[in-house]
Amino acid sequence: MKPSPRFRGPSLLLVAIAYVLVAAAGLVAGAVLRHGASFVTPFAPADKLQAFLAFSPTAVRVSNFFLFGSAVPLGIFAVTMVSRLRFMGVRAAGTNIALFGGLAASFALFLSGIAGWILSIPEVVASAPVVKAVAFGNFLTGGVFYAVGFGLLAAGVSVTAYFMRLLPRWLVVLGMILAIAGELSSLSLVAYPANFFIPFTRFIGFVWMILVAIFLTRRSTPGLATNGAPSGQTMAS
Repeated sequence: MKPSPRFRGPSLLLVAIAYVLVAAAGLVAGAVLRHGASFVTPFAPADKLQAFLAFSPTAVRVSNFFLFGSAVPLGIFAVTMVSRLRFMGVRAAGTNIALFGGLAASFALFLSGIAGWILSIPEVVASAPVVKAVAFGNFLTGGVFYAVGFGLLAAGVSVTAYFMRLLPRWLVVLGMILAIAGELSSLSLVAYPANFFIPFTRFIGFVWMILVAIFLTRRSTPGLATNGAPSGQTMAS
């Protein structure tokens, strides 16, 4: 009897956990190294932003180092996710949407980490206009840009999983909620309250990634399709 082919690639679960751990390490390191100082957003007056950055350059540098590093496992997760879905017989456009969104989110973290690291340089902090410009660049790439990209990743995976019945319905619903929240975060460019969608997408996204990785890893058979039909007979072919 011919053995069933096995998926050859990184473990989705391990990559998802690696991303969450690196991202969390950046948040924890930033909070600890600030020595109790309250975080100041780019929307604060320039003098308060400068004072915060000058007081805790190490916290800024280390937290953005981890932010930059988290882009790597996120990008690998997106590529591996799409590869696994195709291995399982998915031939739908949703996989390309997921790949585009995942790589966009990863690229956003790279840019945000670099911009944030620049804010740890004293000569940069000395200039109020430069500080405001770089701080907003850090916020927009790591916030809106990231959330919109991650929303597309969640949408591509969730829609595909719904038609192929690869994930529980409740997890598909969670993914679509994330997708909507991610896209709504773009409204923060014109309405400040929409910033709420950014942390929602990021932190709930941690949980969604790990759960999706667990369920898809359990389904190791290639050519899966709706109701167990051969992959060539599905609507997603």
